[in-house]
Amino acid sequence: MRVAIVAESFLPQMNGVTHSLLRVLDHLAERGDEVLVISPGSRHDAPREVAGARVVRVPSFAMPKYRKVRVAPGGVSRIRNLLADFDPDVVHLASPFVLGWRAVLACQDLGIPSVAVYQTEVPAYAARYGMRGIEAMLWTHVRNIHQHASLTLAPSSYTIDQLAAQGVQDVRLWARGVDSTRFDPTRRSDEWRARVAPHGEKIIGFVGRLAVEKQVEDLAVLHDMPGSRLVIVGEGPQRRRLQQLLPNAHFTGFLGGDALAQAVASFDVMVSPGELETFCQTIQEAMASAVPVVAPARGGPLDLVSSSHTGWLYKPGDLESMRSYVRDLTGDESKRLTFGATARATVLGRSWKSVCSQLIGHYAAAIENPAPQVIGRSYTGAPRWAQDRVS
Repeated sequence: MRVAIVAESFLPQMNGVTHSLLRVLDHLAERGDEVLVISPGSRHDAPREVAGARVVRVPSFAMPKYRKVRVAPGGVSRIRNLLADFDPDVVHLASPFVLGWRAVLACQDLGIPSVAVYQTEVPAYAARYGMRGIEAMLWTHVRNIHQHASLTLAPSSYTIDQLAAQGVQDVRLWARGVDSTRFDPTRRSDEWRARVAPHGEKIIGFVGRLAVEKQVEDLAVLHDMPGSRLVIVGEGPQRRRLQQLLPNAHFTGFLGGDALAQAVASFDVMVSPGELETFCQTIQEAMASAVPVVAPARGGPLDLVSSSHTGWLYKPGDLESMRSYVRDLTGDESKRLTFGATARATVLGRSWKSVCSQLIGHYAAAIENPAPQVIGRSYTGAPRWAQDRVS
């Protein structure tokens, strides 16, 4: 089939949206599908092709507090023309919000089925970044995007309930796969451990963007835990502040590929403190590496972490419980190993091939029943930059 993917973010920025799209592109290439990716950027941005898919950039600007995040405002006609020229069977809207709003309207104009994949809790992000008081308006915008799409997918039971509570109907589950060959406990490295924890400390790891919404500062409650070393894997605008807050932690910077797999497998425990995770791929990667996880009982972790079996879930904001659970796992080697083995066994069947095959089924459902839930253009609740319909 011909698939157009409209991505709110894409390479060179790496995040959960990009990571899942790269796996989808690999799967579509293996099937022999023709794919077009539309994302924010400029005509000079690389790459211009990924897994055989042509990548087209549309004009965008960088977010003031997070320069690597780009937003593509503007009208619908540019997106409509790109889609009309490509003539896709279905349009995949990846974490739609600004560019995705333009795309879903273009799909409606052209009569093209669209699948909106909810991946980012943007309204709550806004509050984290100091834009308080507009959460309800942003939820109205999110709801309207998904009601204009032919089909909505969400990555976890929590997000399905969340969207349903906001009035989005008929939301279907589409989770994420994990590469359990790359993320494998055999990649655990004594040499790597000795380099980052030279005194034989237990390694408490975090993997993710060093950004406000990840709440990495919550790990400060672990900084003085005896016999342990915090290891922070990732990059982002909060790095300098976090290095000041966590002076005894080891910061690796961004890691990818085998280097990331080695680091994760070499953790003793992984802590994922962010409360706005719609899924949290890094939790699955830790579990595949036989590393137990401690995370807040909100969002994606509710589906991934089984308390007292593969790790621990704590009440959001209860950092003393987080500390207690980390101490429990770092202080009991037998329990840690048992939890880790159970974690790996839990995720072994979640291959990207099976997950992407499910996505193809969702594409087919949208093609068979393309009518969006909302017809017409009376809606005016979007932010001003999203309402602009000038080319």
